[in-house]
Amino acid sequence: MIETSWQFFSSASPDQDYVALLAYLPLASARHLARLIMYSVRIQRQLSTSPGLIGYSLASRLAAKEFWTLSAWENETALQAFVAAPPHLTAMAAMAPYMGQTRFVRWSVKGAELPPRWNEALKR
Repeated sequence: MIETSWQFFSSASPDQDYVALLAYLPLASARHLARLIMYSVRIQRQLSTSPGLIGYSLASRLAAKEFWTLSAWENETALQAFVAAPPHLTAMAAMAPYMGQTRFVRWSVKGAELPPRWNEALKR
């Protein structure tokens, strides 16, 4: 599995609770990989300006067409605002027909535990 380093966008208070999100995004066919990458670049730009984002990392198993995102947010409201705004909203609609069964796991994490570790997140 290839992982990107954690990108911090704001500081986390050690004792505060945050929302962690692990997203599993399997691509049904490699034919749509270029489209997925295009949307990924756009979404990463969106993330860099998203209020409430603490940080994120990406991972993939390219040969298996499996992709993951791991992010931490100040709260559920900030996470949902990101999800509901373009280009993320546009990408979800455009890529839905080309994806396998996606999965999302949320949990509460203390600021002192950030960034979350991939091996621990994947156990969830």
